[in-house]
Amino acid sequence: MKLSEIKIHLATSEMVNFQLPDGSFVPASYHVTEVGTIEKNFIDCGGTVRKERVANFQLWEGNDTEHRLKAEKLSRIISLSERILNIEDLEIEVEFQSETIGKYGLDFDGQNFLLTGTKTACLASDVCGSSAGKEKLKLSELNTESKTCCTPGGGCC
Repeated sequence: MKLSEIKIHLATSEMVNFQLPDGSFVPASYHVTEVGTIEKNFIDCGGTVRKERVANFQLWEGNDTEHRLKAEKLSRIISLSERILNIEDLEIEVEFQSETIGKYGLDFDGQNFLLTGTKTACLASDVCGSSAGKEKLKLSELNTESKTCCTPGGGCC
């Protein structure tokens, strides 16, 4: 989800609920402690130089159990961040503390904001020789000749 999209959803919402991939919710007393950008400059395993830039929201579970973030306030925080930090209409990445800091994508189901799982991937599997494209086989489906090769007295050892 991009910043422009979240602002549209916030305009028609009162409260802002974040649902984790397991179906549980970020506790209602959370705080949005940061809104900014993260830029990543890197070289992938195939030698290609890449850049990624995302808008970043950091959620923190506070001990102020009476705290409730309303949609209007989050809209103001986003607008201020866009203006002061010159943030363009970027994809949003959300950080939230679990066992370690979790990094999530963001979606909306019409009522709640959904923290979506993210995954790593080889960006150059066609160049670096990773096994991303290799066919997986079951051991039970392997050639029967290889099964008899290493039987006692089979001569393979």
